[in-house]
Amino acid sequence: MNSYYELNIAGIKRNLPLCKVNDKLYIAAFVMFGDVELTKVCAEKLLKIAPEHDIMITAESKGIPLLYEMARQSGVNNYLLARKGPKLYMQDIITVDVDSITTEKKQILCISGADAESMRGKRVLIVDDVISTGESLAALSKLVETAGGNIVGKMAVLAEGDAIERHDITCLAPLPLFDENGNAL
Repeated sequence: MNSYYELNIAGIKRNLPLCKVNDKLYIAAFVMFGDVELTKVCAEKLLKIAPEHDIMITAESKGIPLLYEMARQSGVNNYLLARKGPKLYMQDIITVDVDSITTEKKQILCISGADAESMRGKRVLIVDDVISTGESLAALSKLVETAGGNIVGKMAVLAEGDAIERHDITCLAPLPLFDENGNAL
């Protein structure tokens, strides 16, 4: 089996290891952590096509470097992070359930009341590294809507599998799924 997928995105090539989801399905592991060059370029490309927005949000954790870099490049001093669990410093917490393909058990995403207030009536851009099943995206959307934010766009670096067919997201490139032999589906 071919154990890597060569990704060419925004003029940068990376070899992504194929990871087993089940006996018939593998995904290419796209992880921006530690890849400053890729993070900077992807943030720049996404900002060029992003709709007008007041604030951006992502889910903990792989989208954090991307969102940080997008905020830095656009000259804003804040962004929002939906945490995977409540923290002691959070008050008036809003939570939603999420079921992700890359995590074995059910998760929650939560924001504080202060984060919710910072979104109320604002144009909110939802950002993630990869959109696959759309579960994380749906949870983020629910958090934004519950907080009273107005979703103006949903963006990702990659759309995995059938997510590339979705018309409600903007992404830089598709990311195929793979069979047990390493063939793109």
